[in-house]
Amino acid sequence: MDPSDHAFGAGTPFSLGVEEELFLVDPATGVQIDASLAVLQRLGPVDGTVERELHACQMELITDVCATTGEAVDALRGLRAAVAATGAGLLGSGLHPAAPEGLAEITDKERYAAIRHLLGDAVADPTGGLHVHVGMPDAETAIKAFNALRRHLPLLQALGANSPFRHGRDTGLASAREIAMRGWPRSGVPLAMRDFEDFCTSSVRLARAADVPDYTWFWWKLRPHPRLGTVEVRALDAQTSLDDLAPVVALAHCLARHAATAASEPDPPAEVLDEGAFRAARFGIAAELPDVDGRRRPVSVLLEEVVALVGDHARELDCTDALDATRRLVERGGGAGQQRATHAIGGLGALLRDGVTRTAAS
Repeated sequence: MDPSDHAFGAGTPFSLGVEEELFLVDPATGVQIDASLAVLQRLGPVDGTVERELHACQMELITDVCATTGEAVDALRGLRAAVAATGAGLLGSGLHPAAPEGLAEITDKERYAAIRHLLGDAVADPTGGLHVHVGMPDAETAIKAFNALRRHLPLLQALGANSPFRHGRDTGLASAREIAMRGWPRSGVPLAMRDFEDFCTSSVRLARAADVPDYTWFWWKLRPHPRLGTVEVRALDAQTSLDDLAPVVALAHCLARHAATAASEPDPPAEVLDEGAFRAARFGIAAELPDVDGRRRPVSVLLEEVVALVGDHARELDCTDALDATRRLVERGGGAGQQRATHAIGGLGALLRDGVTRTAAS
């Protein structure tokens, strides 16, 4: 795929698309099951797309192009209901909290077999991500937005952290998915790009070095997506409830809109962004995140500044209520805090049952 053959400007600027990777589980117990093919065979008509993922225990739910966060949430609600109608349970989390390592089968697709060959045991554990696509009016604006969004990735990641448990135990992290993804190549925070030509040239070079077909094999936390004409935020854990998903999507949507038009700011050093990403994964909404000079400030303070910064865009994008709900997400402890609160009362079994209920109740 030639990245210079792009779709930027082909659709409505700053339109929205959302993808979520959810675990297939026993609807009564929450135990992970390899049932993606059976689910796809029984799936009825849907508005959007449901696809098999790298591991056979997951489905990817993909909205059509939407105008607003509310429209995208409604689309995901319908897709979740359609999968549930097949008899399968769904669990939204960055990792399955209890599945043993290496249990999940790899889906029988050529692309996925190639990923398994290239990455080996780095893909032993399936990971559940939430991806937010924002349409861009042209290629250079896409690169401008991509560059500016990099500085906000730790905050987004902290708000979206939703995988404290792995292999049946509390990892001490808010997002253990981040640690799993660090074993993948081309999965961190990419460097800023001079312009779209720089992205095209560097993508071809990196694809050649990695022995992969194209940029869609780069699993960065953030990437331009020329084929879709979007900038894609990929740093987020899958969310259990749509009440938690909506504010995170709204913030990403507003930040992408702001990044496309705002004046340029100093580019955070790569090592500071990486430190911020780890601190977000370790502490979630309780994190103190470094700024461009390395000074640390609480997520709650940074969030208030960012919400004020993008307030006008929230009104333009019709997501003011969803953006305001980021504060309630912090008050609830984020996804990681909610998982730990449930586990503290009823243990792992209660955590799994509650996760299935809250994913389905959306």
